[in-house]
Amino acid sequence: MTSPSRISLTRKQEKALLSLLPEDRVITAREKCAVYGVDAGRKRGAPAAVLRPKNTKEVQEILSFAQKERLPVHPRARGTNMVGACVPENGGMVISCLELNRILEVDERDYVACVQPGVVTGDFNSLLEDKGLFYPPDPASVGFSTLGGNLSTNAGGMRAVKYGVTRDYVLGVEAVLPGGRILQTGGRCHKDVVGLDLTGLFVGSEGGLGFITRIWLKLLPRPAYTSSLFASFDSLDDALSGVDAVLKQGILPVAMEIMPDAVLDCLRELKSVHLPEKSGAALLLKVDGNRAGVREDLRRAEKALHNASIQVADPEEEERLWEPRRLISQASYRLKPNKISEDIAVPRGRLHDYVRAAVKIGKERDLPVLVFGHAGDGNMHTNIMYDGNDAGECIRAERVREDILSRVLALGGTVSGEHGIGQGKRKYLSRQLTPLQLELMRGVKKVFDPLNIMNPVLRY
Repeated sequence: MTSPSRISLTRKQEKALLSLLPEDRVITAREKCAVYGVDAGRKRGAPAAVLRPKNTKEVQEILSFAQKERLPVHPRARGTNMVGACVPENGGMVISCLELNRILEVDERDYVACVQPGVVTGDFNSLLEDKGLFYPPDPASVGFSTLGGNLSTNAGGMRAVKYGVTRDYVLGVEAVLPGGRILQTGGRCHKDVVGLDLTGLFVGSEGGLGFITRIWLKLLPRPAYTSSLFASFDSLDDALSGVDAVLKQGILPVAMEIMPDAVLDCLRELKSVHLPEKSGAALLLKVDGNRAGVREDLRRAEKALHNASIQVADPEEEERLWEPRRLISQASYRLKPNKISEDIAVPRGRLHDYVRAAVKIGKERDLPVLVFGHAGDGNMHTNIMYDGNDAGECIRAERVREDILSRVLALGGTVSGEHGIGQGKRKYLSRQLTPLQLELMRGVKKVFDPLNIMNPVLRY
């Protein structure tokens, strides 16, 4: 499918936008719009305008205007996306969530919160902690990504092993559809099976169906106690076997993260990180519950990991063990100045096969490939490191990516576990999904967005 030509605004259209929002919330200057045309994956676009609505009514007016003028609309939160899903490759308008950033309600009896999409996930969690409540989804960008952005990609994170992903906590949404219609799905009930799951369609839709203005989220009681375990192994195979051994003990960790030797070597370059001198791989576990249960789980985990060197930390010391895991992205640039960041997932039983294959592919192409991440659910982050100023390395990096994603599909996996599709992975859709699946997705998209103005980056 060919890309449409770039969409710019006429003077008349710019004037119309200024009648919808105050001047300070309509941005048309090219240099100021540029900030809203890039994401964390370093993909870039050039928005023709950036709009910053503060309420549902303003969004409604914008989408009514956009439908009438057939102007592409790109919903955007804080741009932490890695695959160009919020980047306007052909111009059009970016609608920012930055002014839609209020926590509207936290109900401690219903265990429900109502929020606007621009609320930072980490800020939300901090508020809940003071109330003894818990919102489990925990993406690596939790300190600066937003609840709306997390919803749009169905973000997961390290706690997904036990608690699941964003989809499991979205009870309902208020969304403005193209043309200005307002749709509310779901509500405050933790269980609701009436009709088709319209709420679920929005989770992971990458802004392609409508603009979400409110989200109802399920909350949990905060666990009484947590503890973590850091296990160092002589080899990667030992660490991968350790994953199976822990699960076979009947332990369901909150998080279970694996870091092979190449990742550990990068981390040792950071002076703030303290790791064992040399190990072939490391496994990080977190468990929660009541104190006695947590200690019993740790005892059984240590028994399962009998061939590892183990450190255990109680709540007040846990962050010391988890700090290296959170710094992997920063440390990876010690190897090369650029990276392709993949977030594949494979069936749990094929994890060994994937990790070995990815490392081997990198060696064959003479480029560093860092594989790490959520060993408990098979969602592996894979960083292909290269020098963007070296034409040969750029070509090899793309070939490594192609080889790795081909291997993922051969193992029955998926090319994206939590980052989404966006621009970066569109070409792999037809390799993972059947023609019938793609036809049905196009049909759903057309029902919500008949003129294809909502994030046309998404091309099923």
